[in-house]
Amino acid sequence: MINLAELGRVFIVCGKTDMRRGIDSLAYIVKKSFNLDPFSGCIFLFCGSRRDRFKALYWDGQGFWLLYKRFENGKLAWPNNEDEVREL
Repeated sequence: MINLAELGRVFIVCGKTDMRRGIDSLAYIVKKSFNLDPFSGCIFLFCGSRRDRFKALYWDGQGFWLLYKRFENGKLAWPNNEDEVREL
């Protein structure tokens, strides 16, 4: 169970991400593209090109959580710059 009160910082990975990617590929993006630690307890959010779904990557100290959300109606307003990560 994820305790929301204990969650660390939240980062949006801007631009579109291939939503077929799994835990290892998303952690690699966090580490190599943005020089951030995927094991830090922060949450990293990724969005696909359709902007109606996103993934969240989170390390809880024992393993990764990969959460997936798809909106039935509407789309996300997601930053376009693919070379950037933003903190919420």
